[in-house]
Amino acid sequence: MIGQGQKDWLWLGAILALAVALRIWGLNAPMWHDEIQTLVTHLNLGWGEMVQSYSMNHHYLHNILAKISMTIFGDDPWAIRLPAMLFGLGTLAVIWVLARGMAGATVAHVTTLLLTLSYHQIWFSQNARGYTGLAFFSVLGMLYFLRGMERPRRGTWIAYGFCLAAAVFTHLTGAFFFMAQGVIWLAVVAIRGPRGRLEGGLIRLPFLGFLVGGLITAAFYLPLLPSLIDTVSNVSGTSATDVMQEYQNPLWTAFEAIRTGIGHAGPLTALVGAAVLILSILGAIALHRDAPLFAPTTFLHIVLTAGLLMAVGMRIWPRFFFVDIAFLMLLIVMGVQLCCALIGHFIGGERVSRVLFILSAIAMTAISAGLAKRNYDFPKQDLAGAYAFTEAERKPETRVFAIGYAGQDFRDHYKADWPILFTNDEYVAALAAPGPVILVVGFPERNFRDVPQLAIDADAFGPTNVCAPDHTAPVLTTLRCFGGTLGDGNVIVFGRD
Repeated sequence: MIGQGQKDWLWLGAILALAVALRIWGLNAPMWHDEIQTLVTHLNLGWGEMVQSYSMNHHYLHNILAKISMTIFGDDPWAIRLPAMLFGLGTLAVIWVLARGMAGATVAHVTTLLLTLSYHQIWFSQNARGYTGLAFFSVLGMLYFLRGMERPRRGTWIAYGFCLAAAVFTHLTGAFFFMAQGVIWLAVVAIRGPRGRLEGGLIRLPFLGFLVGGLITAAFYLPLLPSLIDTVSNVSGTSATDVMQEYQNPLWTAFEAIRTGIGHAGPLTALVGAAVLILSILGAIALHRDAPLFAPTTFLHIVLTAGLLMAVGMRIWPRFFFVDIAFLMLLIVMGVQLCCALIGHFIGGERVSRVLFILSAIAMTAISAGLAKRNYDFPKQDLAGAYAFTEAERKPETRVFAIGYAGQDFRDHYKADWPILFTNDEYVAALAAPGPVILVVGFPERNFRDVPQLAIDADAFGPTNVCAPDHTAPVLTTLRCFGGTLGDGNVIVFGRD
């Protein structure tokens, strides 16, 4: 006979097998701008050169692992993305352990299955960046934090310190999550201390964990410290001049995170946001007795991250909150379970509650599976397709220009000989000369603002969709629009005869 514990582990194995299949499918799709820049400016360097200067684009621990993968398997996209995929799978396993300990096996299975099908979790697991690594070490850190606060032990808190260091060495914003936990720890000490309910180890051992993590992090970043300070001190200046000022608005961040998950849904986006908020609060209520520190840590991290990024004038990208997806999913499942229990309490008892929760889990799984399909509709950003199409279309007399930052990818990765136009003056000067021209525009929403004459020539803000293949503007004709799942991830190829 197979015991219940063994059945639980078999369920986890089945869920992880599904996760592997969903993440291998499409793992070798073309890379997008940030991945290419990571490859060109970091992974292609020697080992010593990789850690000589700091850049927001370098996720150091992840990049070291990605370089190891490249050394073994080559530089195909799947090999460069392999560490991100493995960290994504590891995150699923750890959240299952965390959820099972707090809420039981059923909630753990449902939460992990929904994360397995999560659009965002799949997307980032196929993204050669450090965000799944950051999520893995944060979820593991949450596991050690809750265990250490409940039963303070030296080994638990030392392991916590290593999670802290690994997360922050992956990306500086990893510090925000552990700062939130530090605030929660100090609040517990302040509340319990005067009441005489504070164990002696609850001061000394957490302090040891934060000290270990801080010292290791400082040792990792010491060679990069001068350039790190310079980069962080200048971030507000670059953000202030960014034409995409909405990137610094936390409301935009929330709506963008939902929009990327469900697609362009109009007013439904706000309804989904409200549902997530309400169910998360209900989930916090449901978990309060067994895990009173879990929800406060999650909510505080979200508020703290948004506040600190606003304080330093930095763009508030949705990906900075990727670590919270697993925690929010657990809260949502708990919120749904509580709703089902309340309904059952009034109309039919425990059996009705159980049936309602099963039906709700099936519905959430079906919706998640439908949304996950969108990951496979397009690459993240089809720069490779745009390059191949343009080279096939160009004639000897045709001049080809790349617009904006994507031009660096065509030049440095695809070895294109296309001049790059960044400003409106450069664009006007380039098109002043007669003759056929092809323009390759990555991040079109940004570039239509950076280069307003391009927007006019492409009729970008007119009634016609510039991605329509038959779109003809007064000056430019849309030759091809290459779709992408990345926000502003389309690549548009325009032509002029």
